[in-house]
Amino acid sequence: MKTASLSLRNLTRRPGRTWALVLLTGFLSLSLFAGSVVVMSLQSGLNSLEARLGADLIVVPKAAQSKASFQNIFLQGTVGAFYMDAELLDEIAATEGVAKAAPQTFLATLKADCCSSRLQVIGFDQQADFTVQPWIVQSSSRELGPMEVAVGSSISAGVGESIRIYQKSCPVVARLSATGTGLDTAVYCSMETMKTLLAAAEEMGVSHKVTADNSDGVISAVYVKVAEGADIDQVASSLASHPSWKTAVVQTRSMITGVSDGLAGVSSAVKVLIGAVWALAFVILLVVFALLMNERRREFAVLRLIGASRRKLARVILTETGLVCLLGGCLGVAVGAALVFPFTALIESTLNLPFLTPSWGRILLIAALSLAGTVLMGMLSSARTAWKLSRVDTGSILREGN
Repeated sequence: MKTASLSLRNLTRRPGRTWALVLLTGFLSLSLFAGSVVVMSLQSGLNSLEARLGADLIVVPKAAQSKASFQNIFLQGTVGAFYMDAELLDEIAATEGVAKAAPQTFLATLKADCCSSRLQVIGFDQQADFTVQPWIVQSSSRELGPMEVAVGSSISAGVGESIRIYQKSCPVVARLSATGTGLDTAVYCSMETMKTLLAAAEEMGVSHKVTADNSDGVISAVYVKVAEGADIDQVASSLASHPSWKTAVVQTRSMITGVSDGLAGVSSAVKVLIGAVWALAFVILLVVFALLMNERRREFAVLRLIGASRRKLARVILTETGLVCLLGGCLGVAVGAALVFPFTALIESTLNLPFLTPSWGRILLIAALSLAGTVLMGMLSSARTAWKLSRVDTGSILREGN
């Protein structure tokens, strides 16, 4: 009888034992696959955040620290709006060491008939911008026209459809690639469109005025590119040294460092958990296979008696282990995928870190490596049992119990 056929018969003859081993090895595969996907998604999200920020410094009103955190708009998609006088843009641009200064204006929509849903709308200057436009170019080769918008990847509206923002219909002309950050839930428009939307919001009782007489001269943030050779800390200190501005300066480097530190902590915890699971599972498998050796001694003695070689008996054990681990590995990968992919938004909000799922090619590679690792672990844990069972003393074992 062929080794594979004999191994399959042995497995189906004891379904309880077989499924117990399948579930154990499945847990191994699940922990490795799901943990690796989470760690890789967090790293991809960090890389995406770093690429999307594009600026060295961001000047925001101090209200951004007390109302909706500016960082949470990036990381969690928190909807918020805060304003400062638009005249500050020229003063910021004239500061020594500033090479580029691009304004953005935020508008938070309401859960009401005014809008398709609660959205974060971001208006940007298409001539001065150096952070949003390069991202939009990947989806649309032209500038946004009047009332036209580009939407993040998590917005349900597609190109050719329209969304309502404060009773204004805004055609979607571009859908941006995923970043794994809160910006995937944002809507982008030109500054001209933003002025129209701010006026529409004002008519519905949503005030954005900084003072009573500046009905539309407001911005929410200024993205700053520091001149080559200039010291970022010194420029940040210069921008923060104007008490009359009532602004705060965010260093994107420190934001990324904070996110990176959080990612390192989560990654270390996941790796420790995976290591603990595998160490425990390896010990359990060693014990299980050692117990199986006593249980199957007579079975293998009979096989030796009817002519099976020692090598063949070892191959039977290893083939059984390989089949069990392969089935358990596939089951673990499937369960891991079902636990991770439908809940990426929940994972991101729980960890408060950017989360960008890797490409399907990388996911398939992780799955293949998880399967290979699970099978290898099973084979190593059963190797000692296979060696011992293949060398049973046929005569003495068959005489036992007579």
